[in-house]
Amino acid sequence: MSDPVAVKIAKTIPGSATAVAVTACSDRLSKVAGVRKAAMTRAGFTGAAGQSLVLNDGDSTRVILGVGPSETAGAVQLRTAAAVFARSVMSHRKVAFEFPAPSDLPSLDLDEGVRAVTEGLILGSYSFDTHNTKAAERTRTDSATIAVGDQITAARVAAERGRATAHAVWFARDLVNEPGGTLTPTVFADRAAERATAAGLTVEILTEKEIAAERLGGLIAVNLGSEEPPRLLKLTYEPRADLIAEEGGAVPTVALVGKGITFDSGGLSLKPADSMMTMKCDMAGAAAVISTMTALPELDVAVRVVSFPPMTDNMTGGIAQRPGDVYTARNGTTVEVLNTDAEGRLVLAEALVLASEEEPDAIIDLATLTGACMVALGNSIAGFMGNDEGFSEMVTQAAARSGERVWQLPLPADYRKGLDSQVADLRNIGNGRLGGALVAGLFLQEFVQDGIPWVHVDMAGPSFLDAPDGEYPRGGTGFGVRLLLELLETWDSADET
Repeated sequence: MSDPVAVKIAKTIPGSATAVAVTACSDRLSKVAGVRKAAMTRAGFTGAAGQSLVLNDGDSTRVILGVGPSETAGAVQLRTAAAVFARSVMSHRKVAFEFPAPSDLPSLDLDEGVRAVTEGLILGSYSFDTHNTKAAERTRTDSATIAVGDQITAARVAAERGRATAHAVWFARDLVNEPGGTLTPTVFADRAAERATAAGLTVEILTEKEIAAERLGGLIAVNLGSEEPPRLLKLTYEPRADLIAEEGGAVPTVALVGKGITFDSGGLSLKPADSMMTMKCDMAGAAAVISTMTALPELDVAVRVVSFPPMTDNMTGGIAQRPGDVYTARNGTTVEVLNTDAEGRLVLAEALVLASEEEPDAIIDLATLTGACMVALGNSIAGFMGNDEGFSEMVTQAAARSGERVWQLPLPADYRKGLDSQVADLRNIGNGRLGGALVAGLFLQEFVQDGIPWVHVDMAGPSFLDAPDGEYPRGGTGFGVRLLLELLETWDSADET
């Protein structure tokens, strides 16, 4: 398992760096020192955001990074640029990034920019090599320096926050990329608990017997076909006393829920073989929630946060739930399971009931829930829906600032009738294949207590990629961590608007 690259802050580019990055705005290509605009144009480089041009003279490498028009380029574009750079120079041990001057990017805030570059440098250098026996033979980047001129002190503070965020994303990626045969629910819970304990969180793990005692019927039902016992992990973050005092002695509580299906065969409603190949990633929502929680103490978030990731695999053992079976959820709702491959909503429902019982100010859940959302939005954008427009707008704005793309979908009340069952209170799928992501959201809404603002994020598309895309690598992306941290870090200011 590789460690994240160390990011340093310096006044100037260190002489030990063998690869150096400089940014270029699409409307200021002539301002790039040391290379003619005509040469860049001939090479097809326009300065568009995400573009790069590698110049190698044999002794050192210079990478020109496009960030788009100077008037609109900001932290989002710098994060992507830094990641593209880090990925292109991974064979260099020491690299450096020349932070743009204020005159080059007039709308850029130093803190936001340095934090974004730090995140990009770390996230762009990510690789999962736990099971690769030849990984140790490769030369890898071990340090990256950001040259910021005279603003070193402020930049170091921003870099530390970027490092905390990127390390949380890194942990989420490692969890998602681990095969389901080794990351069982028990191992998942233990690894998460170890990291959470080290971060200073309160940790509680519910075992199989305790899950039964808590009447978490959906989690039990999904786990019936498995040899591996289920787990439910409760993590709690309490802000420091001085942070609470600054908020007048009281802080809001936010509940996070994440789907933790460590491998999804589909159950008796068996998936095709091709669809099963990447189903180790069906716990990406839980990984994002857990990783977010572990970063909260270091970021001094002034919000109390409690999380409930339910964990099981969905297998085909002899007593697996059958299409047509009925179970009873913790809140007393009976559910007819007509498709065992629509299992994520069953475990999420139980966690949403537990989260509601905390009487939080808001709940947000993350899940790789439906293929329908991927059909609608592709693999770069997550869909989300919610019951409160104010909270939905907070999520939209946090996503935009974090660079994690989302799009709001509706929760049409007239679609709810598709969940009516002839033998139980609810069925777990609609009457047909259309509107599957919306129907899944409506199912989850049944388990959120009235009056609690709630948002459901369906991240099936951007949670796992076939090829790198900006700061996202191939495989597990850690999607959702940056969004959640941005939401929680800015909660007080966002809530006042």
